[in-house]
Amino acid sequence: MIFDKKEEKLVHYTYDSQISHKRHLDVLKQDYLKTYASTIKYEKSSEDFDLVRIIGVGSYGTVFLVRDKTSFAYHAMKAIEKAQVIKKKNTKQLYQEKKILQSITFPFLITLDFCCKDNSYIYLILPFEAGGELFTLIRRMKNLSEPLAQFYTAQIVLALEYLHHCSIVHRDIKPENIMINESGYIKLGDFGFGKPIKSRTWTICGTPEYIAPEIILSKGYTYTVDWWSLGILIYEMIAGYPPFYHSDTMKLYEKILNGIYKTPDYMTPTCKSLIRHLLDVDPTKRYGSLKAGVYDIKSHVWFSEYNWAMILHQKVYPPFVPICRNPGDSSNFPEMGEMKLKKSPVCLFEKDFENF
Repeated sequence: MIFDKKEEKLVHYTYDSQISHKRHLDVLKQDYLKTYASTIKYEKSSEDFDLVRIIGVGSYGTVFLVRDKTSFAYHAMKAIEKAQVIKKKNTKQLYQEKKILQSITFPFLITLDFCCKDNSYIYLILPFEAGGELFTLIRRMKNLSEPLAQFYTAQIVLALEYLHHCSIVHRDIKPENIMINESGYIKLGDFGFGKPIKSRTWTICGTPEYIAPEIILSKGYTYTVDWWSLGILIYEMIAGYPPFYHSDTMKLYEKILNGIYKTPDYMTPTCKSLIRHLLDVDPTKRYGSLKAGVYDIKSHVWFSEYNWAMILHQKVYPPFVPICRNPGDSSNFPEMGEMKLKKSPVCLFEKDFENF
């Protein structure tokens, strides 16, 4: 991908621009709904891919770097053990994750390439983003510069705007779920907690440090929880640690409900202002949920020098471009141990996973 710095022109973001973008989102939403309602069949099986190495381990599965035996293209393969899904009663949630991944289409979101299964596992085959996790970058750099944090935040804002327009709440915005591609742009992934909602939902889920007050209070919540998590994300990128932390989860929740935190001295006043508006414990007063919606965030002074259309079309030169020597370069992922996939002579839980 080639970027031209000369093209980066300042265009003040107006409400007319927002209305125009909303029309674009309306078209994308219709595409999403059409795909979501359809049944997609995949011809690939897990045997069509060579395992290269483990690149991630989560509570819901292990992620491998794999290579297609026919096309030689690299992918990230999330192997989810059927027995664990049944044990945790997450069959419906996994099916929902698959449906969302295969139906969404947006530049800053991970989508599904293939889905397959064998006797023991469900496999979600995803694009391989060679730049690694945002989490790894933050840990390596200790904290990110504000311009780099702005660049990543802008993409997450656009991704969340699209998801919410499609009536999807993500509920797990955090650095571990944000991948950096070889161009330097990012993609939000992991829809394990993603859910299409019509009005409100009540499930308590998410990562403790990123959970919004309304989730803790079990009063029912909407898309506002994602904007809270965005505020936490901005803070952590720039500070290197989250604004609310305690080893005791209940005491952590008390801190979140109080909404009191300290910002580093080197954080600019405009950044502090946006974070303050996102980390409002009252979801009805939080930016993203007011009458103007996401326009309040996109037109905030912290983004005064941002051309949102240029970001959307990936024409802004990234402040950081990862070193990727080849399409299968996994050096931006931390070293992990070996793991062999389990084999079963019989198809486990065949009835439970017949729709995969």
